[in-house]
Amino acid sequence: MGLLYALESIRTPVLDKIMSVITLLGGELFFMVIAVAVFWCVSKREGYYLMIVGFFGTVINQFLKILCCVPRPWVKDPGFTIVESARAEATGYSFPSGHTQNAVATYGGMARYTNKTWLRVLLIVLTVLVAFSRMYLGVHTPLDVGVSFVVAAALVMLVYPLMEEADRRPAVLTRTIAVMVVCSGAFVGYLYLRGDTGVTAEDTANYVSAMENAWKLTGATLGMLIANIADRKYVRFETQAVWWAQLIKLAVGFGLLLAIRAGLKAPLIALLGGSAAIAGGVRYLLVVLFAGCVWPLTFWWFGRLGRR
Repeated sequence: MGLLYALESIRTPVLDKIMSVITLLGGELFFMVIAVAVFWCVSKREGYYLMIVGFFGTVINQFLKILCCVPRPWVKDPGFTIVESARAEATGYSFPSGHTQNAVATYGGMARYTNKTWLRVLLIVLTVLVAFSRMYLGVHTPLDVGVSFVVAAALVMLVYPLMEEADRRPAVLTRTIAVMVVCSGAFVGYLYLRGDTGVTAEDTANYVSAMENAWKLTGATLGMLIANIADRKYVRFETQAVWWAQLIKLAVGFGLLLAIRAGLKAPLIALLGGSAAIAGGVRYLLVVLFAGCVWPLTFWWFGRLGRR
């Protein structure tokens, strides 16, 4: 806690606002937007790379959270204060840091992929800033951040050769995604077998959150597997288009994707008898199928825009 108290002592209103903005770059929404934008407009291979690194990092992160049950810094030390604007997003157990994992997976993955030195440096700096912001805001300890950073960085390096092999043998990618489905399903099974062992309302809330996340991962990876097979055999979409067509593709596509993500939540929970966890899995399955199968069917048309 020594470093956190040192950072607490140098907080200012301006720095609080800057760090609050920086920390948003490690959120789930930013990861989803960047990964899908790369997948749709830059490179399917790089998009899959970011999603695979993000998936394995998230599974490890969620498993460690529910296994270790480490409380947040201000719970461990009631005398410690945090930047209040960060409290709403700082739910669940503290160890390890989800935002740091997302940042390393997203920006670290992009840094590993790019050949431009200036962009690589910028992305690495951004990754470090997100990790630092979690400690500055007081929502994570150095151990939370450090473990997430090391695990995600290792995944960035380990998955890259796998993607190179997938270029030579596309079936490798399909098998990797199939392993992801099995891993996420196993995580769901583990949580059911473990049960809610918490003794406080906070422990129960964290267990419920972990179960919902596990089902979402299962739905998302199953959607990725179906989308990958469908693209290899039938869709075969291309990412190329003129810049303004890419902007239209992204704007309309993301609008529809977010509408599906938000609009199906309540109806699916009602349809599935109030099970928010299973409904989340079905919802993320449909979201990924839209992103990987349905919307790409329009890309041939966007690719023709602007051609003479």
